[in-house]
Amino acid sequence: MRKTILIVDDEESIRQSLGGVLNDEGYEVLAAGSGEEALRMIDDEIPSLVLLDIWLPGMDGIEVLTRIRSEYPQVRVIIMSGHGTIETAVKATKLGAFDFIEKPLSLDKVILLVSHALDMVNLEEENILLRQKLGREYELTGESPSISELKETIGIVAPTNAWILIMGENGTGKELVARSVHRQSRRVNKPFIEVNCAAIPEDLIESELFGHEKGAFTGATAKKRGKFDLAHEGTIFLDEVADMSLKAQAKVLRILQEKKFERVGGTRLIPTDVRVLAATNKDLEQEMEAGRFRQDLYYRLNVIPLRVPPLRDRREDIPLLVNRFLQDLAQKEGEEQKTMTMEAVGVLMEHPWPGNVRELKNIVERLVIMTPGNVIDARDIPPLIKDAEVVLDSSFYDSDSFKAAKVEFEKSYIVKKLREFEGNISKTAEAIGLERSNLHKKIKAYGLDVKDAG
Repeated sequence: MRKTILIVDDEESIRQSLGGVLNDEGYEVLAAGSGEEALRMIDDEIPSLVLLDIWLPGMDGIEVLTRIRSEYPQVRVIIMSGHGTIETAVKATKLGAFDFIEKPLSLDKVILLVSHALDMVNLEEENILLRQKLGREYELTGESPSISELKETIGIVAPTNAWILIMGENGTGKELVARSVHRQSRRVNKPFIEVNCAAIPEDLIESELFGHEKGAFTGATAKKRGKFDLAHEGTIFLDEVADMSLKAQAKVLRILQEKKFERVGGTRLIPTDVRVLAATNKDLEQEMEAGRFRQDLYYRLNVIPLRVPPLRDRREDIPLLVNRFLQDLAQKEGEEQKTMTMEAVGVLMEHPWPGNVRELKNIVERLVIMTPGNVIDARDIPPLIKDAEVVLDSSFYDSDSFKAAKVEFEKSYIVKKLREFEGNISKTAEAIGLERSNLHKKIKAYGLDVKDAG
């Protein structure tokens, strides 16, 4: 898209010569001989940039600049003057001029200045588009009563500094809820730091959360800032918080109480101001009864509880989610958006989705890739395993060998867990209590395709 530049000067020779040069550079050029005419033209067609002479008949350039900046703040203005003084330049800059150039004009300098100003315009437009995209990316999709209520609650609690505990099954969108809270909070322009407590080895989680001093342990060759340090004045999201060790839980509790922390190997207390959002797929009351989660930490985190419903409890949102995923995939790949027939959507709505929204998204992406045409029909959808009991009834009990049944169960269990964690072997191993190398051996032994599980 060509950028439009408005030249405002009472000398026709300048308007013509400058306009000719800018036209040659590929810009769309408009011209006005007075401030009043310029404002009328801006009202009709908002330009990206205005080259504005200070000395004009009637309304002078400073007054025109003031009107432009007030009514059209997105328009960049470069001031031109043959009677330029430092005072005029300072005044114009304070009123919002992008820059100041003296007459007689150096065309090379004008072209360079115009280029810089329009680069700034492009950057601002890209930032606006990026903010719009991020806003959409972290927007909860759905109109079911449970999702509508969740959105309403987020809108109420997000602007506060209250700590929030987000509960829900794997794949329901707990991180999406956390980011939505941050985006609607007063801390939106500060960091959002995510910590996946399940993915960090127990012996390293304290270093990840609080940082460490040089030489604090073997391998600590330099000082490292922790997540709480990085999240200062922003939001920290403790995902799968129930998977932290009791020792790490005690340190987190101390931070929440004292708003200070020490790096591993350090002695200095570092003040911090963070909003804490935590999430879990476990029943924390059961975890507390089993002695795996601190009761005092639970009551600290559970100021505002948010529960994310499983997809099977909001099936009416599936058509909206499918359309959203189809749009996102088309935009991501830069290809024409595919559509899905009502019959195909109906098949998806019958499935209980044990992997929730994450599983649905994976299926839609697979269908987009594997369906040759632009319309996805019911016959394109592969058989979907409804739940573990169906598999048990149809295969495991048919075996006369306990050993063979155990192998089949283990294979199915590993596939299901790999799907939950999108094929991530490390996260799956951590979740089911296996060493990564051991899980990798089982995957290889059973001939499982991790890509299919992801």
